[in-house]
Amino acid sequence: MLYMGGEQIEEAVTHAAKVLRTAAERDWSVKAGGSDWSCLKTAEHIAGCLVAYAGQLTGRATDTWVPFEVAFDEGSGPADAISVLEATGGLLAAVVRTTPPGVRAYHPYPSGSADAVGFAAMGVAEVLLHTYDIARALGVDAEPPAALCEAVLARLFPQVTPARTPGDQWATLLWATGRGVLPGRPKVESWRWHNALSIPAGRVVLREVTPAAAVDLAAGGTGGFTWIEGGPYEGTRSAAEMVTKAYASGVHRPEWGMFVLVRAQDEVAVGGMGFHGPPDEEGVAEVGYDLAPAARGRGYASEALRTLSSLALERPGVAALLALTEPENSASGAVATRAGYAPAPNRENLRAYVRPA
Repeated sequence: MLYMGGEQIEEAVTHAAKVLRTAAERDWSVKAGGSDWSCLKTAEHIAGCLVAYAGQLTGRATDTWVPFEVAFDEGSGPADAISVLEATGGLLAAVVRTTPPGVRAYHPYPSGSADAVGFAAMGVAEVLLHTYDIARALGVDAEPPAALCEAVLARLFPQVTPARTPGDQWATLLWATGRGVLPGRPKVESWRWHNALSIPAGRVVLREVTPAAAVDLAAGGTGGFTWIEGGPYEGTRSAAEMVTKAYASGVHRPEWGMFVLVRAQDEVAVGGMGFHGPPDEEGVAEVGYDLAPAARGRGYASEALRTLSSLALERPGVAALLALTEPENSASGAVATRAGYAPAPNRENLRAYVRPA
């Protein structure tokens, strides 16, 4: 799995400190590349982000930022800034490692919260990108390890086609954040990263699966989830493979992929659910779902499908949702009908259920 956690934060900070120490004797009052901030102010911003992300997680902030800031002492210079960066990176790494599964805290993009993995990825991105901004102004190289760039892209930029050539992960991350150009891709004028959604649905929570987690699930891993006995089931792994292929092809769209159903009471994953892609030209999107055998017969899938469908039908351009089941799979058909879907004419050899907008 393209892992993201405390180790990756420390790796990013180690990289940044090494780069910046090569330029510690230069003039940090100059503006950082692409910014109105000086290099010193940009370093202060990095440290502030790292501490803010740690504070969000430890404070369990739910609807706004914890109201504090980080500021260098008066008279601090480049060497001091690097020391603060190392210290604040260590704080975020420690918090990420000790935050319990399921904890989310406020972050505006895209839906008002992020988990510890999301804050780790954002912290790594802040470090890599703003170190580049400083280094560019000071005339030193700042290319980070490719694996870090790849993990950031797969966690925070699921809509971006990954690097087409090995070694191009850094160039792709720079392009995705408006800092570079890539042949065959239009220049990025504005951007935002995407934190995986978490949607309450009764006794379960729908957790959006990032391309990074999908790669692991498709390869036989857990995707970072703790699974009930017998899970993840084959349909969930097949769906993860679909996400992986869509991401590699550049057609994956956040919120129109796969979700894992996690029990709210104990953070145990019981199944998968999601879409086969965004709506077609007629505004119809196909849904699918799958539960581990030990979780069946308890109504989890119906609760989750009812919630996910209602949210999807509120999006612009969505005319209807379609569920297809094997004729002999009466249980899957019952899930659809309990979630508000009505029987429709069969599609080839499959039973069809439709829920219109």
